[in-house]
Amino acid sequence: MLWQQLQEQSVDLGWEFYGPVLLIVLLIALAVPVWAALGIGAVAMLLITDALPISLLGESLFDGIDHFALIAVPLFILTGDVLVRTGLSGRLLDVADATTGGLRAGLGTATVLGCGFFACISGSDAAGAAAVGRMTIGKLVEKGYPRPYACALVAAGACTGILIPPSIAYIIIGLILGISASTLFLAAAIPGVMIMVSIMVTNAVLNRIYRFEGETQGFDFERWRKAVWEGRYALMVPFIILGGIYSGIFTPTEAAAVAVTTTILIGMLQGTLTLADFPKMLVSSAKVNGVILPIIALSLPLAQTLAALQVPQGFVFAVTALTDDPVMIVLLMIGILIAAGCVMETTPNIVILSPILLPLAQEIGMNDIQFCVMMVSALGVGFITPPLGLNLFVIAGITGESVLKIAWRAVPYVFGMLVVVLLIAYVPSLSTVFLPDIY
Repeated sequence: MLWQQLQEQSVDLGWEFYGPVLLIVLLIALAVPVWAALGIGAVAMLLITDALPISLLGESLFDGIDHFALIAVPLFILTGDVLVRTGLSGRLLDVADATTGGLRAGLGTATVLGCGFFACISGSDAAGAAAVGRMTIGKLVEKGYPRPYACALVAAGACTGILIPPSIAYIIIGLILGISASTLFLAAAIPGVMIMVSIMVTNAVLNRIYRFEGETQGFDFERWRKAVWEGRYALMVPFIILGGIYSGIFTPTEAAAVAVTTTILIGMLQGTLTLADFPKMLVSSAKVNGVILPIIALSLPLAQTLAALQVPQGFVFAVTALTDDPVMIVLLMIGILIAAGCVMETTPNIVILSPILLPLAQEIGMNDIQFCVMMVSALGVGFITPPLGLNLFVIAGITGESVLKIAWRAVPYVFGMLVVVLLIAYVPSLSTVFLPDIY
């Protein structure tokens, strides 16, 4: 019915629009790289509709990624790689374990907290899943967790990579919608921590039911003090990043540059990083960055074409014709975002869907900042939901476990995260409490 409403709007959308969209879906289903599928679909739509001159495609590709804010993306990715190679990520996990190890679900809670620490530095969920997974899954299994469950716990905890600032996802959505990344980082602080806590609570409840971990020895202050002292340099990095951004000393891009410089200096001074490590680090980070930026570049012409065809306005018209209840409209948006997150990566979802859904959110009175936080949080659920579920595949790749087994064990975490997403959507103050009164 929604598609019928779209077709009946003032802008006539026929197969010249739906054909390229279906082509994109088909190409992605056939395992064509997302950036290639989006590029082919954008070119097809431009040629068929004449919405924009095809000659603008090349200019759009380069202008789309020619932004100062995007420099932060490869820098944060490189910072995460340096953390792993210098062993600083292990120090962060030691601090997390010493902090929560005295709880009944201590090691599981420490694993999620370690993912949160890593998120405060790298801004990438996949990097966090790989780094934390390699260090903790074996320990979780030794503690009594079933291996598929331990994998699901790490995959869920690593979702905080795009939810806790600094986050690459918030840099991208800020770029697309013209909102300061620093403002979005402030807005996302509480929601990101809430999702991390929801994962911890879910694990604690499941632990109490199934008794994965045995009796604990209680909190050991001396062990905690020693872990914090030994991890002081690792803890200094997120403090510099977040402290610099929130105090206004750094922009997110400058913070990323300071972070990578700091971690490299620490590694060099401690002897855990040598010049011979640099080529491997740069190649590894370039591979990850080479996946993200082409998607951004080729998503933008598609988003511009959709805007020229007035698809966002048509979508608002179609939805409000079905219902004018803000509660139902919010649920519809969340459903769309979760469904999109199940089948496509966060970056193209943000570039394509944010300009379409933002007018609908504004129509029901939702603040732009709240919308961004809700969108990224809802898309974050997609990292542990099939068929795409990036974190599921990352963990499966490093452990050899079945993706479906891990996904099944991740179901409770999906529901726990959804509760927080609904709170973010219906309680604006959660994402605006640290912002000026104008929000």
